[in-house]
This record gives sequence, structure tokens and C-alpha cells, in this order.
Amino acid sequence: MAPTLWLPLSSVYVGSKVVSVLSLIGLDCIFNLGATLFLLMADSCARPKDPSQPCKSQPPFSYKFWNVFALVTGFLVPTLLLLGSQTGLLLSLQPELPFLSVAVLLFPYFILLAVQTLTEILTWSWQSPVWLVTPVVYEAYRVLQLMRGLKLSAEVNAPGWVVHMIRGLVSWWVLILGMQLMRVAWFAGFASRTTTTQQPESVASE
Repeated sequence: MAPTLWLPLSSVYVGSKVVSVLSLIGLDCIFNLGATLFLLMADSCARPKDPSQPCKSQPPFSYKFWNVFALVTGFLVPTLLLLGSQTGLLLSLQPELPFLSVAVLLFPYFILLAVQTLTEILTWSWQSPVWLVTPVVYEAYRVLQLMRGLKLSAEVNAPGWVVHMIRGLVSWWVLILGMQLMRVAWFAGFASRTTTTQQPESVASE
């Protein structure tokens, strides 16, 4: 049986939690490879066919700021909560979650955050036209990833506060994904209007 996002941990992985973590990371690596290939093909299709024509697609500062804010918040909130539980600073976050259980639930999430951050930095640096769809690709999968974490929380006997934390992350990334989709629609409409207004001008100049 091929492992999926939705099957319980015990029905997919037989063995220690270390094997489970590696298996989950392997599943996400397959997605990362597919996402990379998709973005490379999209970049190739979006660039001008004429090599002499420059392609400079730079996102606005507000877009960069919002994406960085979303990524940093998505990283800091679970990290601080886990550290507060481990150190005992937050007494309400007890009992603490064992390290391997944390790895099963959140290591793939943190790895995907790092991959998305690196990909976005590269698209901004290379002025790639795919900067608009890059966060949508990763954030849509991240929601599924966190939903998988909710399913697996019962398998690793995660305490209630961990379940609530993952639910909060799901809500956060659903909100971010919705805003990103609205941005895609807005930028697509803006580009369409710009192209429409430029065509009559070019015809008149001829």
C-alpha cells in the first residue's frame, strides 16, 4: 500500500518513530521535487522567447514584506510554544511533547518552510516571473501537511495544546493562502489591463 497524506501513522509505517519521520520527509521531498520542476517549467514558459529581450519581473516591496511576515510568523509561533513547553516557562503547555513526536508532527513542516523561503529568495533574486505563484504552490501543500499532522497527533498521543497549536497553524495558513490567491487574481487582472492599454498605443504608433 502506498503511503498517503491521510492514512494513520500505524497503518502506513511499521517500526520506530525515526523511520516514520524519514518516511514523512521522503514524501515531502517528492512534492518538493515536483514543485521545483513545475516552477522551472513555468519560468521557462513565462520568459520572453527572444533571448535579447530582458525579463525583469520584480515583486513590489509590500508583497515581499507580507510573504516574509507570514513565513516568520509561521516559524516563530510553533517554535516558541515548543521551547516554552520544553523549558517549563509556559506551565499551561504541559505535558511536554517528546522530541520524536515533535519530529513526526512538525519537522516536515519546518523543512517545507525553509524550502519555500529559499525558493522565494531565488525567484526574487533572479527576477523570475514565477514569484507570484511560488507561495501558492507551497502554502496549498502546507495546509494538507498540517491536516496530516492533525491526523497523526492521535497516533503519537500528542497533548491537547499541541493539537490546538496545529489547528491554529492550519487557520493561519488557510488565511494566508486565501490572500495569496486574491493577490494572484489582482495581479493577473492588472497585467491584463496593462496589455490591453498598450496594444492600441502600439497600433497607433505604427
